[in-house]
Amino acid sequence: MGAAYDERTALVVVDVQNDFADPAGALSVPGADRVIEVVNEEIALATAAGAAVVYTQDWHPPHTPHFHTHGGPWPVHCVRDTWGAELHPSLTVVGQSVRKGRGGEDGYSGFTMRHPTTGHEGSTGLHELLQGRDIAHVVVTGLALDYCVKETALDAVALGYRCTVLRKATAPVEVNPGDGAAAEAAMVAAGVAVTD
Repeated sequence: MGAAYDERTALVVVDVQNDFADPAGALSVPGADRVIEVVNEEIALATAAGAAVVYTQDWHPPHTPHFHTHGGPWPVHCVRDTWGAELHPSLTVVGQSVRKGRGGEDGYSGFTMRHPTTGHEGSTGLHELLQGRDIAHVVVTGLALDYCVKETALDAVALGYRCTVLRKATAPVEVNPGDGAAAEAAMVAAGVAVTD
């Protein structure tokens, strides 16, 4: 069973990009192939119901304090205009993409970005896009559960959307054991509906 979709619902597909979804990617998420299959099923359901489908993409510059090479926490990944930043070829693409982290920001949430050294926060444009469609309910899927999916869902609730995360349509990267379960608990505590 997928989520309930209608014209005031948006399916947000988070970061199903080669660097996260392909085994050869810089930050490959275990189980991503299964996630893509389920996400494609949800895209079909959403489209049939007249719901919006929006994709997010990390779109980092080559040099950013987000990366190990510049003192950050992550290996170089999803550098704009590279294979790693492209949406995975198995993913069904039927809507717009919102690109995040373009100016070196963290890019965790599909809604907001924060610069890792200055702390400056800015919008990705997703909230404005959804407002323009009169969206009330956001269904979040994609990669990875314990980072970008979690932060997107938390921001959705904070911005006043009803938010559902589909457990079967995401997977954690688990930098530390238990990160996925902790992320799920944090989302539920914030009012996100986490369902199968």
